[in-house]
Amino acid sequence: MRMSRYFLPVLKETPREAQIVSHRLMLQAGLIKQASAGIYSWLPMGYKILKRIEQIVHEEQAKAGHLAMLMPTIQSADLWRESGRYDAYGDEMLRIKDRGGREMLFTPTAEELVTDIFRSHVSSYKDLPLTLYQIQWKFRDETRPRFGVMRGREFLMKDGYNFDLTQEDALHAYNRHLVSYLRTYERMGLQAIPMRADSGPIGGDDTHEFLVLAETGESEVFYDSEITDLTFGDRQIDFDDKAACAAVLEEFTSRYARTDETHDEALFAQVPEERRRTARGIEVGQIFYFGTKYSDAMGATVQGPDGKPVAVHMGSHGIGVSRLLGAIIEASHDDKGIIWPEGVTPFHAGIVNLRQGDAATNAACEDLYDSLRAAGLDPLYDDRDERAGAKFGTMDMIGLPWRITVGPRGLKDGVVELTSRRTGESQELSPGDAVAKLIAIYADL
Repeated sequence: MRMSRYFLPVLKETPREAQIVSHRLMLQAGLIKQASAGIYSWLPMGYKILKRIEQIVHEEQAKAGHLAMLMPTIQSADLWRESGRYDAYGDEMLRIKDRGGREMLFTPTAEELVTDIFRSHVSSYKDLPLTLYQIQWKFRDETRPRFGVMRGREFLMKDGYNFDLTQEDALHAYNRHLVSYLRTYERMGLQAIPMRADSGPIGGDDTHEFLVLAETGESEVFYDSEITDLTFGDRQIDFDDKAACAAVLEEFTSRYARTDETHDEALFAQVPEERRRTARGIEVGQIFYFGTKYSDAMGATVQGPDGKPVAVHMGSHGIGVSRLLGAIIEASHDDKGIIWPEGVTPFHAGIVNLRQGDAATNAACEDLYDSLRAAGLDPLYDDRDERAGAKFGTMDMIGLPWRITVGPRGLKDGVVELTSRRTGESQELSPGDAVAKLIAIYADL
């Protein structure tokens, strides 16, 4: 993509309505525009990052054996009355009527709808286990939407639902999701700590939230500092291996880590004092096991091995896809702008032409652009007739992890400058070596 043809409405002034860094930078970098309170339009670069995050989620869900689908954003109130949640959910649910007077709602979550799908098509234990998921827009009518996409009313969420014959099988699904989530977040450059949490309106006794530590987090969290030393890394795991998945759960949840809703001072006091930490955290996902809560209420049963009907055990598992953009920015920025991790960057590198119109410089930039594209990378070429400072400022603001600077002086010596956005370190390399280095950087992602 060439900057001269791209829609990137970068703001020079600080948006008055932005209260936290991620909201300010998303507006300034031209990622989003507010449509109304808590509802945003996703502009081309913001949408591009959103799709990158979606793709990582889809890839990790597929590795875990989960099946993607898509459910509607509008549901019938009748299903929610079956489960008993229609009146209990509260004012966050947007209740509407269609032209025939039928009561409907804008989906805040989809346990009822997916349970109805399951009971309509699955009747035997031989079809289990089954996990279905979607990435779909949700709506919750927050009393005080704020902090941009961190606490909006409309948001994009991955929500998955497992159906299993026994509690043991369902808890394996829980563990399997925890493993897949750890892999997902680390690919995005995040350390998301699983913390014992409250189940809220979803229900169930087993639940963990995944929180990214950040000063602007809405949740107060209490944890053993040892947990921040843990990484999943590039280890391979068989998602059908119950013992292996359970071992990962034990590794990442055995140390104290809780939100303020479930904090236990007596248990926390057992952590060595030098390792006790209190901080703020941003929730980016949550997993639940809730047994037969919905299957009992809605008649979701299968024929068991003995021929008798068995209510299936269920859980639900969510990732805040749109919220993740804000969380990543909160965890990765400086006073110049965003710093995207390589895994989610909208463009793999920026090319800055210091002398637009100079034949040699133009040709070198074009060659770099074509070489990166031929290698499967996605560069953003700033070919505008702007001063160098403005081009550097834009690149710093939008946060591409790598920048190639091309100018007449360097080309006389046969080199371009490759700069890391995160460290600010630069190297003078031949154009071919700069391309080769970027190919190597992204090869393992």
